[in-house]
Amino acid sequence: MKWNDSEDIGIALFEEHPDTDPLSLRFTDLHKMVIDLDEFDDDPQASSEGKLESIQMAWYDELTDQ
Repeated sequence: MKWNDSEDIGIALFEEHPDTDPLSLRFTDLHKMVIDLDEFDDDPQASSEGKLESIQMAWYDELTDQ
């Protein structure tokens, strides 16, 4: 997964952390969670606030669809 794969990353984070509210996370914590995913294969420094926000919202959508 790359930074632009926000939906896939959001789903993976939801599956690994089903009881976490993504809206309660600081972007620094979210960044670490993303780069720690086994499937993640991109430059850790290539993230941006917009990419992290997109991932956060994809994760939140997954959480609220349950």
